[in-house]
Amino acid sequence: MSTKEYAIVTGASSGIGAATARLLAKNGYHVIAAARREDRLIELAKEDANIEPFILDVTDQKSIEGLTAHLKGKPVSILVSNAGGAFDGLAVTDADPELWMKTYEVNVVGSVRMVAAITPIMKSFGRGHIVIISSTAGHIVYENGGSYTSAKAGETALARTLRLELCGEPIRITEIAPGMVKTDEFGMVRYGGDVERVAKTYEGVDALTAEDIAEAIRWSVMLPHHFNIDSMVVRPLAQAAQHKVHRVPSTK
Repeated sequence: MSTKEYAIVTGASSGIGAATARLLAKNGYHVIAAARREDRLIELAKEDANIEPFILDVTDQKSIEGLTAHLKGKPVSILVSNAGGAFDGLAVTDADPELWMKTYEVNVVGSVRMVAAITPIMKSFGRGHIVIISSTAGHIVYENGGSYTSAKAGETALARTLRLELCGEPIRITEIAPGMVKTDEFGMVRYGGDVERVAKTYEGVDALTAEDIAEAIRWSVMLPHHFNIDSMVVRPLAQAAQHKVHRVPSTK
């Protein structure tokens, strides 16, 4: 690219966000790696001069306003709205409404805040690409995952609504919906540090990695600008559907 364009990646302190920041930086973007954990962002930025750490909480409007002020006049062409997570594994009848609110606030409202803040900057630049990281959980529900599946369905709806509302604007909208991805933190956060429960989730499965999803994002944003990936579902080979997973028995 002739001018070093800016790519903003939320939730960049670990997992898919960190992997995406690395890959986009490697491909010539000036990456704003945004997340709450400053220590991790600083370590990430040491890996590549194209990565700039920025402390951001997507649930805090003032925090987002600080980011928009920092980006004023910059050539921002990509937003990867990745910050999110699951915070329980309970049946709906056992649900903690506070955890549902937290899940929705981080995943859905956080994305809404980011889109509302960054879209005007993209319009000023002349084009842009918004990537919403949803999940196959938002397409097909499953037991004991209501808070997460509901939130991710909200992100899917957000991406589809944006595409309609921004039709005619030079801004692409892509939803990336990963299936089973094994990262260091997702399961640990969801299941409160229950190592055995996390291990059982991925047992016998060659799951996707954060780097796999980062490559899907990179490919989508680096296509010619008239070429839009509306929605991409990415699963490991072993996962034919949400409830259809081939597990290889352990030989230990």
